[in-house]
Amino acid sequence: MAQAIDDGPEARKPLNEAARPTAQEEDALLRESLKRCSASTFEAASQFRKTKNTEHLPAIILGIIERFVEPDLRAKLRDPDDDLRLIEDLGIDSLTMMEIVILVEEVLQMSINNEELRHLRTIGDVKQFIECKVRGLPLPKPTKFLPIEQIAVIMPIQPPFLFLSEASVNSHGANAKYKISGQEFFLQGHFKDNPVLPASIMLEAIGQLAVLFLLEGGICEPGKVVDPKTIFFTSCEGVRCHRICRPGDVLSISVKPKRMKMPLATFEGAIRVGQEKAAMAEEITLTFGLADAVVVEPAKVAVVNNEPVPLPTAISA
Repeated sequence: MAQAIDDGPEARKPLNEAARPTAQEEDALLRESLKRCSASTFEAASQFRKTKNTEHLPAIILGIIERFVEPDLRAKLRDPDDDLRLIEDLGIDSLTMMEIVILVEEVLQMSINNEELRHLRTIGDVKQFIECKVRGLPLPKPTKFLPIEQIAVIMPIQPPFLFLSEASVNSHGANAKYKISGQEFFLQGHFKDNPVLPASIMLEAIGQLAVLFLLEGGICEPGKVVDPKTIFFTSCEGVRCHRICRPGDVLSISVKPKRMKMPLATFEGAIRVGQEKAAMAEEITLTFGLADAVVVEPAKVAVVNNEPVPLPTAISA
C-alpha cells in the first residue's frame, strides 16, 4: 500500500489560510495599486491598514483623487476647502469618479454601492461619506447648494448687508463665498483712499453663515423649525485676524457647530482668501427659538384627457 506523502506544515493549512498573502505581499500589492499616487498617499494607506485609524483617511482620499485630476488642477488639492467641487472645480466626470471609487474600494478594502455616490459633489462630501462607511455610521445627508437668490429668500439679513453670495450646507457645517466688490457702502469711509474690509464685517460674515446653518442644517426636533425672527448674536471668543482683505478678494467662509442646545448654538468659524488665513473665531454663539413647522399639503389633481387638472380646494366657512 502506497505511503501518504506529507509535504510539511504548509500543505496541512486550510486552503483559504494557505492562499492568504503575507504582510510583505499585501504591502507590495498596495504599493502597486498606488504606484501613480504620491509616497505620502501610500504611507497613509499602509498605516490605515495596520491601525484602522480614520485620521489617515483624508490623506488617502485626496491622494487618490489627485491621481485622476488633470495636472494643471492638482494645485487646488494641496490645501483644499471641503466645498471644492468635484465636477466644476476639479473636472471629474462620472467615468473618472468610478475609477476613483474602484481604487478607494481596493485600498480601503471596502465595498461602495453606486447608488450611494449620487449626492457626492464636494471633497467634503467624499471625506464624510468614506469616514462614515469605514466606521459603520449612518451616511450623512447630501449637501445643499444655495445660490444667492435662494440665500436671500432664506435669510432674515438682506442686501446690502448680506455677505454670502453662494453657500453649501450639510449636517457637519457650512461653507460660503463672498467677493468684495469695492462698492460696499462702508468702504467709502473705511478707509479714506484705502478701502479695507472691516474686521467686524468678517465676523459678521461668519455669523451670517452660522445663521444659514441654523435655518438649513436641520435642527432635529419633530414638527419644529428654527424661527428666523428669533436668531440673534450673543457672544464670540478667540477672534483673530491674520490678513487684510481688499476689493477683489474672494472670502471662503466656513463654520462648524460645536454645541447646540436650545436656545443657544455655538460655532467655530474661519475665513480664508485662497490658501491664506484671513480671520477666525474659536466660538461664536447665537440664540434662537423654534416655531411649529408648516406642513404644505400636496395639490390634488384629476386627469382629464390625459392632462393633470388641479381640483378646487375646499374652503371652510
